[in-house]
Amino acid sequence: MLDAIKTLDLNALPTDVRTVLLGVGQRNVELEKSNAALSTQNAELEAVNARLEHFVKKLNQVIYGTRSEKLTEDERQLAFEDIEVAQFEAEEQSDTIEMTAPRKKRKPAQRNLGNLPDHLERIEEVIEPDSIICPCGCGDMIRIGEDRTERLEIIPAQPKVVVTVRPKYACPKKQGGILQAPAPQHLIEGGLPTEGTLAHIGASKYADHCPLFRQSQIYARSGLNIDRSTLAGWMGKVSFHLAPVVDHLLNELKSSSKLFMDETRCPVLDPGRGKTKTGYLWAIARDERPFGGTAPPGVVFCYADGRGGKHATEFLMGFTGTLQVDGYTGYNALTQPRRNSGPVKLAYCWAHARRKLKEVHDRDGSPIAGEGLKRIAKFYKIEEAIRGQSAEQRKAARQEQTRPLVDDFEAWLKTQRSRISAKSRLGEKLSYIAKYMDGLKLFLDDGTVEMDSNIVERAIRPIALNRKKRALCWTRRGRPNLGAHPCAVATDTPPTNRVMASTRECRWFMAWSFIMLFGT
Repeated sequence: MLDAIKTLDLNALPTDVRTVLLGVGQRNVELEKSNAALSTQNAELEAVNARLEHFVKKLNQVIYGTRSEKLTEDERQLAFEDIEVAQFEAEEQSDTIEMTAPRKKRKPAQRNLGNLPDHLERIEEVIEPDSIICPCGCGDMIRIGEDRTERLEIIPAQPKVVVTVRPKYACPKKQGGILQAPAPQHLIEGGLPTEGTLAHIGASKYADHCPLFRQSQIYARSGLNIDRSTLAGWMGKVSFHLAPVVDHLLNELKSSSKLFMDETRCPVLDPGRGKTKTGYLWAIARDERPFGGTAPPGVVFCYADGRGGKHATEFLMGFTGTLQVDGYTGYNALTQPRRNSGPVKLAYCWAHARRKLKEVHDRDGSPIAGEGLKRIAKFYKIEEAIRGQSAEQRKAARQEQTRPLVDDFEAWLKTQRSRISAKSRLGEKLSYIAKYMDGLKLFLDDGTVEMDSNIVERAIRPIALNRKKRALCWTRRGRPNLGAHPCAVATDTPPTNRVMASTRECRWFMAWSFIMLFGT
């Protein structure tokens, strides 16, 4: 009908009819505008409704369901261990049965037994025949060779008592005084533990996640009764003496041109209130192994009572270079030109970007999110191929192979954002990636920069593992006692690759995988 009205010659119609038709046309235009506005509003409401449904589902999961459908890494390893134990038990039982009822010989199972390290002490046990007299009567047989087999022997911890004897000497004619060697200095003067014992307790607590009360129970099985409070006192004194090492290592890290940083929460006892408060451990890490750097890898944990950007600024005072982080806005303060040490470049994490898309893909099966994941996977495939090459080689490969892919990804991202509501779940994730795109591309122009911050995330994993096992307590200095110091690091690198402060108190810890040394 409206099309027919448009073809009419309105001037030929009576005035009243023409007025009515013009009113109908104007009303139609207004209705079309209103319909378009309602369609837009409806799309936005649908996006909001989808978000609310997602939040309700998560809330119901927290209240009524299990916290996670996924097994943790520890749970997966325990499951694999149980399966492997059952498998080998069945094989052993089968072998025993076959010994009594011989069957066709089967090919032995291929097992990765590994090689025993050369540095382990070898204790030879020679098994001679009962007699080496030759049956022919010619005399003793001669040795023509031997068969050697090696087995691993692990001796459980054997407590020993180190007795220090300092003889006293005097002049037989009673002319001089008494001569005696000075008593050696110890980490805990007048205390029972040797420095090796302290290192073992600390490594068990912080590297192996064995709480002090459990260590006390282990020692009791050996007839050694040391209560938990005594062990805690020893660790507190170690904390004090490790402070110079912490400061030295932090300064060593900040002298680098490229670092990682991340933060994680930790419960802290609040004396006098009977409650815990939330503190944060800020991890500062260095690892040059992916591009063949010579600096030893390391990570330092610094405690703060909050998550504000001022803490990152304080801990990294004096650092200039590139910092690889997640998308937390607290790090933006480091980029300010007025910063005393100069602005820091922030390189962002592609693993976080990938994670955003995966959340949508896993929940909604979004083909757009799936396409984004495939594109990012191509970046990682190139990174895997160039890992371990020099910084110059990595930069050249990224410029030639990765940059075109990243440019295509950025154009694809812009196109998808123009088509998708910014208030939808997918739109939010795409906006997140676009917001940090400049920092995400920084690795293309610098071969020392990684694609992600997984190195520091792996470093803070033990903190999360210990989170449910203990809460930190406050020291008299107003800082939490982590058992060694507010800053603590774990290591498994050889002592020759570590950076140590030249402090007398800490020389005993160099041979140990202890709290505040280097490695990841």
